[in-house]
Amino acid sequence: MNATINTPPITIAEALKEAEQRLSHCSDSAAIDARVLMEHVTGFSHADIITKDRQPLSESQKSLFDELVAMRESGAPIAYITGQREFWSMDFLVTPDTLIPRPETETLVEQALLRIPNESEVTVADLGTGSGAIALAIGYERPHARVIATDASRLALETARVNEERLGIGNVELRLGHWLGAVGQDLCDVIVSNPPYIREGDPHLSQGDVRYEPTTALVSGGDGLDAIREIVSEATTHLKPGGWLLLEHGYDQAEAVQGLMHSAGFSGVETIGDLADQERVTLGQWDAS
Repeated sequence: MNATINTPPITIAEALKEAEQRLSHCSDSAAIDARVLMEHVTGFSHADIITKDRQPLSESQKSLFDELVAMRESGAPIAYITGQREFWSMDFLVTPDTLIPRPETETLVEQALLRIPNESEVTVADLGTGSGAIALAIGYERPHARVIATDASRLALETARVNEERLGIGNVELRLGHWLGAVGQDLCDVIVSNPPYIREGDPHLSQGDVRYEPTTALVSGGDGLDAIREIVSEATTHLKPGGWLLLEHGYDQAEAVQGLMHSAGFSGVETIGDLADQERVTLGQWDAS
């Protein structure tokens, strides 16, 4: 009679090593990807993963982990697999209907906050809010401000609304509509936007996470500046005298965006680099005279 051989359950450390090997051919951050997926499956923190790496996974945990690793192997972004992404030290729900918040966009938030006094009851507009990351970060840091967050996608706004409720931020108004059209007659002290700015046909569109993100949040005409042109033009009738317009853009678009702002009558136009020292945010002050 043959004895039954029981295979011991795989440990967290063993599963991570196996996943890292599987992901190494398709990801430059295979170890991090594997760890984030393991945290999602187990509910453990980063520290827990380290201290409990000899703990065995249950059959259901191992099955789910393998499934998520396979999704990452196929190219799916980690943020869409787990349904969340950290931005401004807050966890945001993200879906395929929204752009994935990125660290470089925190530069836009930082620069906006420098122009919004702590206790001031100003009006801020975030155009193309997507998951609501920018608007909610500003709303959190400036609780006396009124933040209007617009998006042309109803599904994106539904995601932003979930994030607003989860984070308990109560000074953000979500409005459906195209850019400043959704702001209506309100005049703003500050307008911010991370609009689509990738050129049509750009080879980057077939690489990495952007393959899975909504095209409407990425692509904007032959030179990538169609949305920025529209926003700069419309902002002149939606800003209070002395108000600020801040726009995120591509690393090689600063000169063109500066030109658009100068032509529209903005003063003090300058470009700020992100943490990778790429020219990322161009801003200017509206001179109503």
